[in-house]
Amino acid sequence: MDPSPEVKLPQVTAEQILLESRKQQEAEIQAPKQKLTNSIELLEYHLLKFEDEISRESWNIGAWINYAKWRESLKDFMGARIVWHRAVKVNDQNCSLWLNYAKFEMKNKFFNHARDVWNRAVTVLPHVDVLWYKYIHMEEMLGNIGRARQIFERWMSWMPDQRVWLSYIDFELRCNEVVYARLIYERFIECHPKVGAWITYAKSEMRNGEIVRARNVYEQATEKLADEEDVEPLFIAFAEFEEQCKETERARRIYKSALDHIPKGRAENLYGKFVAFEKQYGDKEGIEDAIGGKNPLNYDGGAVSYEEYIDYVFPEEKQSMNLKILEAAFKWKKHRISSDED
Repeated sequence: MDPSPEVKLPQVTAEQILLESRKQQEAEIQAPKQKLTNSIELLEYHLLKFEDEISRESWNIGAWINYAKWRESLKDFMGARIVWHRAVKVNDQNCSLWLNYAKFEMKNKFFNHARDVWNRAVTVLPHVDVLWYKYIHMEEMLGNIGRARQIFERWMSWMPDQRVWLSYIDFELRCNEVVYARLIYERFIECHPKVGAWITYAKSEMRNGEIVRARNVYEQATEKLADEEDVEPLFIAFAEFEEQCKETERARRIYKSALDHIPKGRAENLYGKFVAFEKQYGDKEGIEDAIGGKNPLNYDGGAVSYEEYIDYVFPEEKQSMNLKILEAAFKWKKHRISSDED
């Protein structure tokens, strides 16, 4: 019986092995290449979509912001900057765009670029306070005190409101520059010669322990603003300052001078403060003198009741006050009114 025929397997040569290995390597190389092509196509798709949107709706602020942030997310900072630049060029009156543009530069630590953005923003929108504040805050946080001061000075040339001047003063005080702060206060009251500005200046000097300077501020203010309709709070603040300094006679003179100067229709609060002052520091004669001056007994064409008077002057102390002294004062005033009528 013949043996089974031998099965011959195809021989694989070394050359074939190398050929198959090369094909496999090429396939491995081509796979990522296909994936990269897809990524590029996706980027191109988004790019064209954003460009199409802003070309059709250049007024759409949200579209510009989304486009710039998308490029930033790809670490394409130059591309993002170009988008922001195009956005503010088309919509330079939009504060939100400037804020987001500067925020982009600061977040990525491009502070020179951020400085340029802020500079352009306050030039285009000089009356938008938040742009100035953010600009100054950046410089202060970077330790550039001189730059921050220059920006404040540039801002002051636009004659901003009182809050801005006070922010400048607070900045100098944070830097322990009391002399600079005082000089700014002097310019502040020239720009805003109002009662509130003078009071704020005087109280600042008082907080710094400068009693003589504070008194000088109050004295200048009362001379310059004596004829203003809203001067009553100034005299009250001045008198209370002297009272705080334990200068009761000075305070008394201020109260009396003010009551002689201010029309009675604008001195109700001042009068109440004066009577309360005399109750605390004065004697019977002082209280009688206070009641005998400009007071609510003479308002509205006639005298009010004793109970109404007490409620007016001491609404929270009616039960605890020295009623005998007030009764005597009231009788004296009533007798005086009767004598004048006779």
